[in-house]
Amino acid sequence: MILLEVRTGSVSNFFQLLGVLVIFVLVLGLTYLTTKWIASYQKGRSFNKNLQVVETLKLTTNKYIQIIRAGDAYMAIGIGKDEITFLTMLTKEQLNAESLEELENSSGTVENFSEVLKKFKDHLPKK
Repeated sequence: MILLEVRTGSVSNFFQLLGVLVIFVLVLGLTYLTTKWIASYQKGRSFNKNLQVVETLKLTTNKYIQIIRAGDAYMAIGIGKDEITFLTMLTKEQLNAESLEELENSSGTVENFSEVLKKFKDHLPKK
């Protein structure tokens, strides 16, 4: 009699664990889908605007130098924790042509993970 109660209790515990795991996977899936939806919404809002970041250089944890395009003008700005400082105006000729081509090609397109992974593999040293 006691053995029967132990088996019933362990089966009940197994189904309880299985239920918790299913709920956990559903919550993870909903979190992933919500994150993707918010990212696409934000991307859609910032598409084809007059301001665009061309390049970013991280100096320290909270300090960056960015080259931004505002209309047809390019400028370098310094970004700190609580301030943004104008550094200088740049001409299109002063910028690296490769970064401008990447900027023009990437506007509006999103790379999928397999493309990013392939680029990463191409940069790894060959054995």
